[in-house]
Amino acid sequence: MVTRRFAGILAVGLPLPALLPAPWIGLLVVAGFAVAVALLDLAVAGPLKGLRLRRDGDRTVWLGNTATVTLTVTNTARRPVNLQLRDSWVPSAGARPARHDVLVPGGEQRELPTMLDPVRHGDRPAVRVTLRSTGPFGVAYRQRSRRWNQRISPPWTLRVLPHFPSRRILPEKLARMRVIEGSTVTRGRGHGTEFDVLREYVIGDDVRSIDWRASARNNDVMVRTWRPERDRRVVCVLDTGRTSAARVGDAPRLDAAIDAALLLSVLAHRADDRVDLLALDAEVRARVTGSRIDRLIDAMASLSPEATETDWSRLASAVLRRDQKRSLLVIFTALEPAPIVEGLLPLLPRLTARHQVVVAGVRDPEVTRLAELPPSAGAADVHTAASAQRVLRERDRVREVLTRFGAHVVDADADTFAGQVADTYLLLKATGRL
Repeated sequence: MVTRRFAGILAVGLPLPALLPAPWIGLLVVAGFAVAVALLDLAVAGPLKGLRLRRDGDRTVWLGNTATVTLTVTNTARRPVNLQLRDSWVPSAGARPARHDVLVPGGEQRELPTMLDPVRHGDRPAVRVTLRSTGPFGVAYRQRSRRWNQRISPPWTLRVLPHFPSRRILPEKLARMRVIEGSTVTRGRGHGTEFDVLREYVIGDDVRSIDWRASARNNDVMVRTWRPERDRRVVCVLDTGRTSAARVGDAPRLDAAIDAALLLSVLAHRADDRVDLLALDAEVRARVTGSRIDRLIDAMASLSPEATETDWSRLASAVLRRDQKRSLLVIFTALEPAPIVEGLLPLLPRLTARHQVVVAGVRDPEVTRLAELPPSAGAADVHTAASAQRVLRERDRVREVLTRFGAHVVDADADTFAGQVADTYLLLKATGRL
């Protein structure tokens, strides 16, 4: 095959025969010269069949970070190969650079790093490596078929973990959890619900914890220490239906729910509670039971919004079985009237009778902003504000109905949503309502 340089030779040489007495002979000479250079390039270009490819590097990366995958090219033949290599990935992987130019001498190898800046979580596979061996003049090159390039390309898939911005407030929530557990002595620490041990009174203890009988026996002031309930079950339910695709700020609503679910899962895991995951829409997309945090994160990474209505009956069949103990059921969904009233609300009495239910929905700050009239409001601004206020009133009614049916409701903007879900869990744990 020929490159653009072959066309450049013809473009430069073809006008010259017009100055000669016999133009046709000049055209033949120019064309023959270009073909001769191209044939010489093909003859000198190194063979591709002796090349071997291997990949190494990152298998997982958090969304927002950069991963590095190195492609090693080994030339098992004796002749050097002046190689043009294109390492193709799916567009959302953000691969750079897409092309490498490298000379691989015979019997040697070269490492070609590719930087990946993915823009979405989930699996981002490598597509294909295309190899091209060029001659010294760059006029012609050798390239095998697409099927051969596909066969020689080493497979690789980068698992992009979900964005976890609430990680920055994790130390604060862990500190609050230690206060609740009583491992940190403060004036406002919680008591928990399970008796732990008796110990001597120290400054800062609640006087209501003093055990007067034990104090009389030991001739010292003794206090009872309590600890929160442990080994409880926390179920994170992620709604991946059509409402999860709505953008809240710069990301889909599902991403905010995953962020909050990650923070809640880490807190519950540190508190020795068991965390389960259920993601569903028209069908169950992910189900992880009593597993480690890494498996929960891995399962959340593969989730994406689906253009279907959520079938909440699948939730009922999953959590209302007889062998399931009382659990904290945290449902991440949209607080919109139609999906809640027609789907979740008919099941809510059965759920709250068996489990502690929290319904968490992220609020779009843009709607709150539009509900406020600017100082110089026109007719269009008035209609926009009225529509936004109607949406907020409907959301308030949905929250009131859910509360009346016995569910705790978390309704917050995206920047505080994960923190408020975690605070609700810590409050329920401190008061022994898990």
